[in-house]
Amino acid sequence: MKTLALNILDIVQNSIRASAGLIGISVMESAERDRYVIEISDNGTGIPAGLLDNVTDPFVTTRTRRRFGLGLSLLKFHAEMTGGKLEIRSGAGKGTRVTAGFSFSHIDRQPMGDIAGVLMILAASNPGIDFTYSHQTDSGEYIFSTREVKEYLGEENLNDRALLADLKEMIGENLHNIGASGIYADAGGNIF
Repeated sequence: MKTLALNILDIVQNSIRASAGLIGISVMESAERDRYVIEISDNGTGIPAGLLDNVTDPFVTTRTRRRFGLGLSLLKFHAEMTGGKLEIRSGAGKGTRVTAGFSFSHIDRQPMGDIAGVLMILAASNPGIDFTYSHQTDSGEYIFSTREVKEYLGEENLNDRALLADLKEMIGENLHNIGASGIYADAGGNIF
């Protein structure tokens, strides 16, 4: 995967398959502290104890259509490549929390990519799931919640194309305003 946003999308799919109703994605980046942390948490069914120890092995998966899972193993690889690490906390019936830490300044840290587009894909295709996204930088913090957007608009589904385009633009502008790095913020694919 070329960007962290695509890796996040893959891992969030695990949360969706685990019947999560609430999925949180948070990013903390600090050039001052040379830290970049991604956390994905859910209230799904959790990872069974017997699988938890081997869940980052690409040939260990619960999927029936294919015999390998690359999301967690790739995230672990990319984190370790920058001197960081991957931690997974989970319990049956208690949800899962995946935390990946990176060195902010490391040359091998991937750019975030089109996280706004990923959030729109998730919101449009999973109307029964609430997603939260928070992004913190040395300059500020931005928080997006599909539940709040639905309540504000009085909508149950966020699948109208014009609405999704407006929300994507709003997220991109807010991430730009707090100085988020490596974000695709406009329709032309420009990176901030």
